[in-house]
Amino acid sequence: MALMLSVVTPELGVAQGPGVSSSARLADSLFTSDSVAYDSERDRSEAAGMDFPETHRAEAISYEIDPFAAVVPFGPGERLEYKVKLGIFNAGEAHMEVLGVDSVRGRPSYHVEVAMKGGVLFGAFKMDSNYESWIDTELITSHRFISDVSHTGRSSYRSFEMYPDEMYWDQTDENVIGELASALPLDDISFMYFVRSIPLEIGQTYTYSRYFKKDGNPVVLEVVGRDVREVPAGTFNTIVVRPTIQTSGLFEEGGDAELHFTDDENRYLVYMRVGMPVVGSITLHLENIVEGTPIHSGAGDW
Repeated sequence: MALMLSVVTPELGVAQGPGVSSSARLADSLFTSDSVAYDSERDRSEAAGMDFPETHRAEAISYEIDPFAAVVPFGPGERLEYKVKLGIFNAGEAHMEVLGVDSVRGRPSYHVEVAMKGGVLFGAFKMDSNYESWIDTELITSHRFISDVSHTGRSSYRSFEMYPDEMYWDQTDENVIGELASALPLDDISFMYFVRSIPLEIGQTYTYSRYFKKDGNPVVLEVVGRDVREVPAGTFNTIVVRPTIQTSGLFEEGGDAELHFTDDENRYLVYMRVGMPVVGSITLHLENIVEGTPIHSGAGDW
């Protein structure tokens, strides 16, 4: 899901950096069934295979300021935790986390993860989704994208490597190669972090052609207004964005997706709604914020 903007500088992105080799995907993905009661949040999380902020990899590593890193409102160690609902039912938990800074083919890259896990209706519907992206710390462009998604009766695993210098992507799980749509490609997850780093002017519609696959373009971001959103983490003033990508995925056309970001310099994702097969809409409600540590040297101008 690449991006391109009609009123903002589209192809310039924001960050890029050296990445890490393969991903050691965390099995601490997030959704527990409603049918089990736990004495504490820690008991419930341990039963779901989740880890805790104090044990996250990024918090055990000290990162130096990188003078070339783009100014962005996130950094290693940031973790946003969510309560997930399918329609009116509590379905489990999710998180978005900046796991650290890795090196991908010599480029420093934020290793980010979005994971969801859970189920409803006594196991009639289960979901276990894990997405990972490696985002260049200087250009805010994707080097690698992994999608490992399982819903009841349906599962999909995809792994992509992006080579902007040679203008091609390689789907390594199926040995398929395609032409990149942009020299600054973005995937479904790097897109959400990219959006946090750009001005979001109310009433504007931003159009980008930076989704790494050509058939996913253009990506359209409609900034529809402001809202006050109450979630378990508190009450926040938010900016409401409706994204559309022309290919299947989290924000496919017709999916009625909506993102609420805090109306401040952090741009935390407070609430998200996306369409899901069979059950309709899935919503994420911010439950906890663990702040990250910036690696850039400047202050944001959004």
